[in-house]
Amino acid sequence: MTEAWRQQIEQVLDRIPTPCLGLGLVAAGCVASLVQEGDTTRVQLVLGFPAAGIADKLAAEVEQALRGEAGLARVEVDVKWSIPDNCAGHALESIAGVSNIIAIASGKGGVGKSTCAVNLALALAAEGARVGLLDGDIYGPSLQVMLGVDDGQRPGQHGDKYLLPIEAHGLQTMSMAYLTTEKTPMVWRGPMAGGALQQMIGQTLWQDLDYLLVDMPPGTGDIQLTLSQRVPVSGAVIITTPQDIALLDAVKGIEMFHKVDVPTLGVVENMAWYNCSKCGHREYIFGEGGGERLAAEYGVALLGALPLHLSIRQQTDSGTPTVAVDPDGEISAIYRDIARQVGASLWRRSLEAPAAAPLIETVDD
Repeated sequence: MTEAWRQQIEQVLDRIPTPCLGLGLVAAGCVASLVQEGDTTRVQLVLGFPAAGIADKLAAEVEQALRGEAGLARVEVDVKWSIPDNCAGHALESIAGVSNIIAIASGKGGVGKSTCAVNLALALAAEGARVGLLDGDIYGPSLQVMLGVDDGQRPGQHGDKYLLPIEAHGLQTMSMAYLTTEKTPMVWRGPMAGGALQQMIGQTLWQDLDYLLVDMPPGTGDIQLTLSQRVPVSGAVIITTPQDIALLDAVKGIEMFHKVDVPTLGVVENMAWYNCSKCGHREYIFGEGGGERLAAEYGVALLGALPLHLSIRQQTDSGTPTVAVDPDGEISAIYRDIARQVGASLWRRSLEAPAAAPLIETVDD
């Protein structure tokens, strides 16, 4: 492969936007190798976020562009991903076995935060990541029911220090509900609850997680501060609904994470609309465009909007969340798109850190 030909191929590749990022594939450092063997050109792309749902589409786009614009006879494109470890460079001590910690938060209860946390975790896993899910609501844990984990199932132990996460729908999970019974109230003051959360995160033996999602309790109290100040949180996702009171509380969540130097990765607008099951008419029951306005005002991404749908509630209550039970459905597709954007947002932050220019390997046989 001559230098001129390589530059021609790079120019074509850099005109193709990296999914969820916008930069060209070369500018984003996605081109891991270009190999020419006879009349075949092999391109390996490495994204910084899980992308199983769009890998084939991206490969086809690259192949078509190279054959059409660069005049290549045969092109083979391989798309992989390598998820950066944002915890490693954090000022706080990292959590063993975890590369990124994402807080799923809301300013108030009742906005569907836990439902979103469960389905977002499943969506990240469906896209090709290793994912853990921690129930951060010490007083009212709900993930055990949402994930269909049997009552009485208890985590195993590793030595005298670590708990083994319970696997559910392919996720590594931990919850206070695994350690108590439904009749055991957590009559604790805030610092005690915060300490319990910190122990569950640090003393669970997580196994090579790309992402650990923490389903936070609503509000901006002791538990949120404990997580932000003692755990290397990579970013936060704010869940809201369109009505004004929910948006006001969501603002408090964004401001809180800003004050403790945790980046807000974006906003998810839940229950954004309702489609009539009889006629299909779309109704904006709680108002329209609130999440978009909030995201614009604070300069964060609107990661996606989800409908108010009976099946989401039914599936979650039965322990079979939407992304697990209907992986190819319309709602699951929205969650998977949100998942890719969350992963890409964390990747973008790692790219913004000073780094050497990407090395592109070229081989001419």
